[in-house]
Amino acid sequence: MNPDLNSLFPYPFEKLNALKKGITPPASLTHIALSIGEPKHPAPRFIFDELTKQLSALEKYPLTKGLLTLRKSIANWLTRRFKLIQNVLDPEQHILPVNGTREALFAFAQAVIDRSKNPVVIMPNPFYQIYEGAALLAGATPYYLNTTPENNHLPDLNSIPEDVLNRCQLLYLCNPGNPTGAVMSVDYLKYAVNLAQQYNFIIAADECYSEIYFDESNPPAGLLQAAADMGINDFKRCVVFHSLSKRSNLPGLRSGFVAGDADIIAGFLKYRTYHGSAQPYHHQYASIKAWDDEQHVIDNRKEYAKKFAAVIEILSPVIDVSLPDAAFYLWLKIPTKYNLDDTAFARNLYEQQNVTVLPGQFLSRETGSGNPGAQHVRIALVAPVEECIDAANRIKHYLQTL
Repeated sequence: MNPDLNSLFPYPFEKLNALKKGITPPASLTHIALSIGEPKHPAPRFIFDELTKQLSALEKYPLTKGLLTLRKSIANWLTRRFKLIQNVLDPEQHILPVNGTREALFAFAQAVIDRSKNPVVIMPNPFYQIYEGAALLAGATPYYLNTTPENNHLPDLNSIPEDVLNRCQLLYLCNPGNPTGAVMSVDYLKYAVNLAQQYNFIIAADECYSEIYFDESNPPAGLLQAAADMGINDFKRCVVFHSLSKRSNLPGLRSGFVAGDADIIAGFLKYRTYHGSAQPYHHQYASIKAWDDEQHVIDNRKEYAKKFAAVIEILSPVIDVSLPDAAFYLWLKIPTKYNLDDTAFARNLYEQQNVTVLPGQFLSRETGSGNPGAQHVRIALVAPVEECIDAANRIKHYLQTL
């Protein structure tokens, strides 16, 4: 077996299952899961229609590079969404369809890391666990940047030591952030791009939450947008990852894309050709329909806005809670007056109210300045509005009994 497998930490939901083991919640209360970021809104009907229409494509092997029509659709969406110069993105060079961003974010590190040079992979802390696992299995050392209220929940790029920057081969950014929902400004992203050019590392920007925000006039910026604003129209050292899972409520479609630096995309395509990661054609045809339509995405945002408004109104009298910049998580800090850490809070909430939330320390690592996820829980407002309201009332009742 690959010895690097021994470096992997237990996955957060494995820890959560162990935490809940042996607990019997009240049978009178139906279980409400707010722990996993799996969208529960109905997917657009026209997606199912297109999948059914294209089922005959199952008779063909799909190409790793994907359909040109899909890559054109993605290029058009990126251009509209991030206000890029028309035709600056070449569908033949800059875009590669993938089977969801989880798989691509992991595989990307395996393709771009040179393990012979004592590499470092920098990532936010807390973080999506794939970043760390990808780094460890690529033979790199993770370097964690704590995201805290003091730095607006953004990785402090100024705090990275020179020796770490010199060894850095890959920087994972998550924008909007998971679990905090913090959004990076164009200026922040430009600073990151400058660092990448200066120290010769690649930026992998996980932007899969970019389409869940609350101000229609102010969508989150993107890495390619920042690079283009700087005149870097070849997107050198910049790669973004997008998905239909959150944007279009299609987590089971496993459809996303990687876009950016043509040389990096070419190398990643070569890797994926051997990896055998081709997206089925009927998924690709359905994805074209999804990327070409914005109305269902706007409607999706309205549903999340309703849930946040209702839940925050219920919880605000008993705990400090506010609307995040974007994404569908509440990153709730547990007041010290309750004398409960995040694991005890989550365990007791499940035991008393049959509501599952995720302890923040399961999403982060201990550093010299502590574990930034400790004393927090992540609440995913993915369930239908009525369930989210029910869960909020149960959490409120639980807090009032502490």
